[in-house]
Amino acid sequence: MAYRRIFWATTALFLNEALTLAKAASTPCVGTINSLSDVDTAVQCTTVDLNSFTVPAGQGLTLTLQTGTTVNMNGDIFFGNLSWAGPLFTVSGKSIIFNGNGHKFDGGGPFYWDGLGGNGGIVKPAPMMKIKMSGIYSNVTVVNSPERVYSVSNPAPLVMTDLFIDNSQGDVPNAQSNGLAAGHNTDGFDCSTTNLTIQNSVIHNQDDCLAINKGSNIIFQGNTCINGHGISIGSVSSDVVVSDIVISGNTIIENDQALRIKTVSTATNSTVTNITYSGNTATGLRQFGILIDQSYPSTLKTPGNGVVISGINFVPPLTSLTVNSDADQIAVNCGVGSCDGTWEWSNLQVSGGVVGPINNFTGIAGFSQ
Repeated sequence: MAYRRIFWATTALFLNEALTLAKAASTPCVGTINSLSDVDTAVQCTTVDLNSFTVPAGQGLTLTLQTGTTVNMNGDIFFGNLSWAGPLFTVSGKSIIFNGNGHKFDGGGPFYWDGLGGNGGIVKPAPMMKIKMSGIYSNVTVVNSPERVYSVSNPAPLVMTDLFIDNSQGDVPNAQSNGLAAGHNTDGFDCSTTNLTIQNSVIHNQDDCLAINKGSNIIFQGNTCINGHGISIGSVSSDVVVSDIVISGNTIIENDQALRIKTVSTATNSTVTNITYSGNTATGLRQFGILIDQSYPSTLKTPGNGVVISGINFVPPLTSLTVNSDADQIAVNCGVGSCDGTWEWSNLQVSGGVVGPINNFTGIAGFSQ
């Protein structure tokens, strides 16, 4: 009997402690983060204040948040410099409100930049920012990412708005880049997801402003893309679907191309469909106005035909592109039989440049070079 009394007393104690911890985890409180040592306690609260500090080299800041948490950035976050794989920052959770309040994450890019990006040289933390939350992510600045900036894989609808990516320092060579732009592979947003809106943001980088590798119901609107490789669907590999994408009201300045669809030449069993462009403007395009190419990673070489592309349309308002004098207005390089249907392009206008190739497809309607 004494043993039983001790057993039930001990059990009751453990149950009481568990209930207390559960209650604490669900009770509104404010957690404050001034260093990595504060994170585990702070993320038990549904309001988290993120103050300025430096994350030690070789470590990442990871916030695994309670459902419905609000995060307020109250200062800038810096990261110690060390060659490692990253990521530098990860946030996950559902129905999160993440307020950057204009503060920045500084990736320390000049330490890593060698003109090679992910193609060699020093190992760089990539992506810098891993977004695995739903809700609203707003008013965040990222400067000097070592390589790719945002990887987005939200678990439910997410709006990313009023963001600033500033890798402008990577436009020029440095001592390690052999005359090339120091920043490389600094994609703004790499997305493999659904139900995502990215809007009202500025992206200055040296690669794709947006790259959608797979997913659906993605809107990219009201953004400004500076000095990169334009707005891309792809690269699309095997066994994926990209569908129901809206690219609207964006401004593209001095990019290699404005709008691109790139599918891997050896890819099979994939589709790209229902891609809608409207009201985009671009100036100073260096190579192409529009590039749709099924020979990736080559450009305008032998295309594959394992990815079916259909429903690529320009709708009102007019999309207006200006290309440099030696750039192709549009170039379409389809595999035999893999570009399908009629594509309505009457709401596309391209000026400047030269006539580009259109291979293995006659379905473009309402536009001529």
